[in-house]
Amino acid sequence: MQQLTPLDNLIINFDRGLRTVFGQPLNSGRVNPARSASETELTESEKRLSARLMRVNHAGEVSAQALYQGQALTARSKVVRESLKQSALEENDHLVWCENRISELDGHVSFLNPLWYTGSFVIGATAGVVGDKWSLGFVAETEQQVVKHLESHQQRLPAGDLKSSAILEQMKEDEAHHATVAVKTGGVPLPKPVCWLMERVAKVMTKTAFWI
Repeated sequence: MQQLTPLDNLIINFDRGLRTVFGQPLNSGRVNPARSASETELTESEKRLSARLMRVNHAGEVSAQALYQGQALTARSKVVRESLKQSALEENDHLVWCENRISELDGHVSFLNPLWYTGSFVIGATAGVVGDKWSLGFVAETEQQVVKHLESHQQRLPAGDLKSSAILEQMKEDEAHHATVAVKTGGVPLPKPVCWLMERVAKVMTKTAFWI
């Protein structure tokens, strides 16, 4: 198999970025968990709230996709790189599910998705440069924070929005699995100040994406 050059990798990542933000990202093709959930009648205010919450989750998945791609680009170990790519593929399922649900709720994805992707890609690539064990630790901490975030959104969703809840439940399982894989692959706990900073940055993104 022909070895990819650094330029090849940059072009591939640029294409993935365009697909993530503006097009149809490649995914594993899993069945949307919302299909098995009952459709219930939501009021306009309930639909608006659900759409905004799912927009935040979609923006979070855009950021997660960028983190994985950035980290895979600079990962030193082939095993780590392939693990990150597999997790990124599964994260794309979340992107598709969230975007479909937002459309059903007559909402729109965040207008700032290009910003979320670019910033997260840079952070991911930087984490990869620091070293694989820290990069994987970053993945584990990110996913653990995402699980807590998804749990809070499940509580905030209108009681009748079973479809959105089903999507978040599957996302939560996947994120927990990705955190476990990252630790087993060699990830180490991050310093507490770094975790605190990650939480603060995530709050800025989620609050902004809720409205824009």
